[in-house]
Amino acid sequence: MKSQRSVRTILIFAMLASPVLLRAQKPTPTPDDEVVKISTNLVQVDVTVTDKKGRIVRDLRPDEIEIYQNGKKQEISNFSFISNTRETTEGEKTTITPSGVPLPPVPIKAENVKRTIALVVDDLTLSFESTYYARRALKKFVDEQMRDGDLVAIVRTGAGIGALQQFTTDKRLLYAAIEKVRWNPSGAGKASAFASLEHKVDYGKPPVAPGPGERTEEGIEKEFDDFRAAVFATGSLGAVNYVANGMSELPGRKSIMLLSEGFRLFTKDADGTPASGGLLQAVRALVDKANRASVVIYTVDPRGLAITGVTAADNLNGRTISELRAAESDRQEELTDTQDGLIYLAKQTGGFAITNNNDISGGIRRILDDQSYYLIGYVPDDETFDPKKRIYNKLAVRVTRSDTLVRYRSGFFNVEEKAIAKPSTALTPIAQLQNALVSPFAVNGINLHLNALFGDEPGTGSYVRSLLHVNARDLKFIDEKDGSKKAVFDVLALSFGDNGQVIDRLGKTYTLSVMPDFYKKMLEDGFVYQFAFPVKKPGAYQYRVAIRDFQGKGIGSASQFIEVPDLKKGKVTLSSIVLANVSQDEWRRLSTPGAAEVKNDPMADTALRQAKRGSVLQYGFEIYNAKLSPAKQPQLESRIRMFRDGKLVLDGEQKPMDLQGQTDMQHLKLSRALLLGKEMEPGDYVLQIIVTDTLANANKQVATQYVQFEVVE
Repeated sequence: MKSQRSVRTILIFAMLASPVLLRAQKPTPTPDDEVVKISTNLVQVDVTVTDKKGRIVRDLRPDEIEIYQNGKKQEISNFSFISNTRETTEGEKTTITPSGVPLPPVPIKAENVKRTIALVVDDLTLSFESTYYARRALKKFVDEQMRDGDLVAIVRTGAGIGALQQFTTDKRLLYAAIEKVRWNPSGAGKASAFASLEHKVDYGKPPVAPGPGERTEEGIEKEFDDFRAAVFATGSLGAVNYVANGMSELPGRKSIMLLSEGFRLFTKDADGTPASGGLLQAVRALVDKANRASVVIYTVDPRGLAITGVTAADNLNGRTISELRAAESDRQEELTDTQDGLIYLAKQTGGFAITNNNDISGGIRRILDDQSYYLIGYVPDDETFDPKKRIYNKLAVRVTRSDTLVRYRSGFFNVEEKAIAKPSTALTPIAQLQNALVSPFAVNGINLHLNALFGDEPGTGSYVRSLLHVNARDLKFIDEKDGSKKAVFDVLALSFGDNGQVIDRLGKTYTLSVMPDFYKKMLEDGFVYQFAFPVKKPGAYQYRVAIRDFQGKGIGSASQFIEVPDLKKGKVTLSSIVLANVSQDEWRRLSTPGAAEVKNDPMADTALRQAKRGSVLQYGFEIYNAKLSPAKQPQLESRIRMFRDGKLVLDGEQKPMDLQGQTDMQHLKLSRALLLGKEMEPGDYVLQIIVTDTLANANKQVATQYVQFEVVE
């Protein structure tokens, strides 16, 4: 494997110094807690207690709460209160750039996650109207309600299992997921909350009442519609079950917000006889899965205050008053039955349902405020896991303090955690790599740094090339007979589209053999592995890569979000940003004609994205689609901004860009440099480049690009 230098150079050209001194504060990490646990020596559950106004009660004493299993009071062995909300200042807003694009987040560690939230949009059953309201609520959640420490996924029940791979802190990825939330014409959802009444032909004959046990035409049609709705509801519950199962490996108490028009727990045949089909069993299986995975399910009905009476969309021709009243009654029954399914699912997992409320965002805010709870544990008796005694263990919680309301999980099946079938720990190498790729957190058995770069090549078009820096110290090298050192490692790289589905895949095994002198340098500097995926079309992509050391068995993973713009729109656009880091002495030599050559490695620096305090950070990029004056010259201005923890720490002036010597006006190359002061606080930063094309129309004038980098000692 060779390190190629020809990354069509967006790389660094002649640098112009712009010294800057920056200071910032370090973030403070917060701990996490284990929640639900079901074993022979401990049953531990989470309990939410509120006052009559819905506010969390935070000062309960152990003697004020009682827990019962199958009607028998249990002796509480452990008791604690966990607060998963943080104080916010009035008017606090997400940091947004002038172009309206949110900043890329600093990668989050598992121990810093405060809330893990899956917003599941049931597009298999949502009506056209409800889909619009759901999209609007999701956008408001990401804009205003999502906080630092939130790990979030937006999942569509009709999108397939790949959507689970989108748990992220990156709002850009969530916005891309929201764009994919559309009404599903192949699902059970109608144009509005209820099917419109169609014209009924009057044949001039009075209707004949059906005989005993006789099935009417309308009854048969309704039976088919109920069956079809149940099939889609089963699919939706299966998707939620899959999400709950995937969340079991994530930290803390987890929440699923299911935006759905609900489902009937009991269906009726053509005679009107109610029956419980497989849907109730599917709900019970989901409840047990959620309870064991520490997942609380909240349900939200986007129909809001639904009108069950006759509307302008109904065709009343040929219908009698009694038939219209029967239709209104059927609608009210449908609304009640489907909401009962939502209420039951939420209550059994310790959550609540938001129904008959037009303020969906307000309902989501109530759910987000409901993230504090009590952990209560007790030692179960010998009968708890005895299948001869009972199948299901029912829980009940009572709070003795007056004017309080308590919510808790309904119970659990008589199977302890270790008896539940789980994937074998002896996974194949490829399965280990796949597991590392699915995790929303980086796996650090091998230290990796990934940087995916967008660029455009004259004549061939857009591309994305990924640079992966590998810490060679984390690989196990063995001695060869010729004195060389050898390491063998597997690489698996995937690119995901904005619907969570795999777009491209790369899997290879490499053997790395180096002589002793180069081996020492490689241990010091690491090495860069690069791969490229073709860009089939513009859009949002997530690139993930994992490496497994064949000899040392260590595994590492990394991921990055990138949005590939559509250059055909003619808007001024920036490539990704490449970096190089040199000392001040090396920088002075670069600026001195005839001085000795400075040996730096922009490819490694761009992959690592690290810079030392007191050094010079060089950055370069390309500009596409710049408008030209009658003299065939562009007129561009630029400025830089820098952020730390979402806060602006540097706001540069907007200045004209010097473009002398450029020949390809559609691929303009720019480079700059920053002097990082010795007093600059180590940590993660975001550098933003803003370019303004003064010759373009107002809506196509501004382009922006970001790069995250770390300041180290």
